[in-house]
Amino acid sequence: MTTSTRGAAKTPAVLVLEDGRVFRGRAYGAVGETFGEAVFSTGMTGYQETLTDPSYHRQVVVMTAPHVGNTGVNDEDPESKRIWVSGYVVRDPARVPSSWRSRRTLDEELAAQGVVGISGIDTRALTRHLRERGAMRVGIFSGDAVRGDSALLARVQEAPQMKGANLSAEVATTEPYVVPAIGEKNFTVAAVDLGIKGMTPHRMAERGIEVHVLPATATVEDVYAVNPDGVFFSNGPGDPATADHPVSVMQGVLERGTPLFGICFGNQILGRALGFGTYKLKYGHRGINQPVQDRTTGKVEVTAHNHGFAVDAPLDQVSETPFGRAEVSHVCLNDNVVEGLQLLDRPAFSVQYHPEAAAGPHDAAYLFDRFVSLMEGQRA
Repeated sequence: MTTSTRGAAKTPAVLVLEDGRVFRGRAYGAVGETFGEAVFSTGMTGYQETLTDPSYHRQVVVMTAPHVGNTGVNDEDPESKRIWVSGYVVRDPARVPSSWRSRRTLDEELAAQGVVGISGIDTRALTRHLRERGAMRVGIFSGDAVRGDSALLARVQEAPQMKGANLSAEVATTEPYVVPAIGEKNFTVAAVDLGIKGMTPHRMAERGIEVHVLPATATVEDVYAVNPDGVFFSNGPGDPATADHPVSVMQGVLERGTPLFGICFGNQILGRALGFGTYKLKYGHRGINQPVQDRTTGKVEVTAHNHGFAVDAPLDQVSETPFGRAEVSHVCLNDNVVEGLQLLDRPAFSVQYHPEAAAGPHDAAYLFDRFVSLMEGQRA
């Protein structure tokens, strides 16, 4: 990625998809060039959380909501210390933010962090194209980076694909840190950071959990060095088929029978640890309005998603695994994608979506309580 920040608002920009489709608009954020996987997010709010979610590393996010940037940027809502998206695509950026919490405009924040974007294009047409053709590589070019379309297409087609990408270590913490319990400490959890969002340990801390966040490279010995009551595997970017190390660590946790909870990438890791495969979705699930049924209760939840891969597990039968019986606990009502797994003979479960949901629905916050119940049961 190469960037500058001068005169972006009036600078022509070009978006080029790997299949040759071209969209022309204006630079938004930094001026330069960037590459990634083109994906769309259906959320109408919470763009700060989307931008700073490490799971979006190496992705160019297309916002389906036409008007973006209304509330500007504040210093309280980021999910990590930086913006992780590779590029940003909006139709109609707000000219003036209108929130009392705003400290600067979204355009200024993107430019300050070197994130190349484009505005003024038909994001509805682009989203329909991605729904029909699938998520694909894309480049955004502005300023001196603009060349003839054929030359830009060649640059896009040279960029790495998301399938086969091993990215967790690129976004995870390099040093362990502790998020203390809020109020009385009841439990200790070792959280393996594969791209964790800041709200996740906060939701656990609210429940009296002291969270030890560990690097993606942590070993089984590192996990148990904190004497955990439970172990958590976070969300994160990349292809779960490449995540052999986290899978091995999770299998070590399952062997010991420690209560285990996984979110998003953590769900895919659990699937692999149990012997299931994973596969790439055509265009993925992203946004804060995805319907999921919890099969253990029959309840339908509105949930927040960000995943391009899924677990390949049988929906309507109990499966025998090296760690006992397992079943699909949650399913997406849009397309029957596996949205959760649970073991029946050991205290372990996972979901494919984001129950911490900031910003977004809170229908699934009970999953943190379910994790607490597993730890209480193990202690008893």
